[in-house]
Amino acid sequence: MAPVASDNLTVVLHKIGDLRLEQRPIPVPKDDEVLLEMACVGICGSDVHYLVHGRIGDFIVKEPMVCGHEASGVVSEVGKNVKNLKKGDRVAIEPGVPCRRCQFCKEGNYHLCKDVIFCATPPVHGNLTRYYCHAADFCFKLPDHVSLEEGALLEPLSVGVHACRKAGVQLGSNVLITGAGTIGIVTLIAAKAMGASSVIMTDVQEKRLKLAKEFGADHLVLVKTGDSAEHTANKIRELIGDSPDKTIDCSGFESSVQLAIEATKEGGKVVLVGMGAPLAQVSTIKITVKELEVHGSFRYANDYPVALALVASKKAEVRQLITHRFKIEETINAFETAKSGDALKVMIHVHKDPSAI
Repeated sequence: MAPVASDNLTVVLHKIGDLRLEQRPIPVPKDDEVLLEMACVGICGSDVHYLVHGRIGDFIVKEPMVCGHEASGVVSEVGKNVKNLKKGDRVAIEPGVPCRRCQFCKEGNYHLCKDVIFCATPPVHGNLTRYYCHAADFCFKLPDHVSLEEGALLEPLSVGVHACRKAGVQLGSNVLITGAGTIGIVTLIAAKAMGASSVIMTDVQEKRLKLAKEFGADHLVLVKTGDSAEHTANKIRELIGDSPDKTIDCSGFESSVQLAIEATKEGGKVVLVGMGAPLAQVSTIKITVKELEVHGSFRYANDYPVALALVASKKAEVRQLITHRFKIEETINAFETAKSGDALKVMIHVHKDPSAI
């Protein structure tokens, strides 16, 4: 049975620019699920994109959708088959639940599952709500010293971890990261925690580069309008005395992908995380002649345990990513702040008891 409660305040996107706070029924967990009293939910760029544009690619908001997927909560009730969690456990929520039966799932690449159910990706509802049910095996128990805010931040950190693992970042790696937004910063955090000896960050905004410096970037390159990929690549080589052996693009812009191919050392790896235009003009000749490995990096798979280990061991300090905090009742203002571009990470506190966070 669901807990006796009447307040299930929920944030619902109805259409472009139409975000509402509504009361919805408290759900009942299925046999393999847990009911969570939600604690913290971060606002992602995708949440803002759906609010402003109503779609991301082929995912279109056609009917009211509950927002939120960067989240943590406290177990309120467990389904009858759940063995790994109990009432009162504090958990981070991995928001994409796959079918577990297809070839991708069996091979461990469950993030590529065609039937994955991913929070706040139309038509699937998210978890920016007081009470929410989720698959128990995609909830990760937090150690006592890891906060619920940090638990919510495991989602973006896992994106960075996945990209760095794709790139093969290890002790001694020289890593170039293009784009110093939220995903660029979490990728920087992951790269440093995984042993990169030097991380170079590029961006078109000086304030973002200053922030990257605070998070441990070793070198900063401000890219100005009209700068060619060759010009910027030469600046990078002058800074580090070599070419980076790993490049991770977190911006999605064509110019950044061009820079990645131009700057990366022969035989190196280029990983594309940022999602830009459907088509980009790049030099396939340079990819061939330099024997570059070019990889896509989509979400994450089997990366939550690594992200949690990095946070729990203090190798990855993520809480300072949060620049603004709001209560769920203030969600409209929270989204306005996220839209402004002045925030790195906006965190919404859903739990009624502030001491629980």
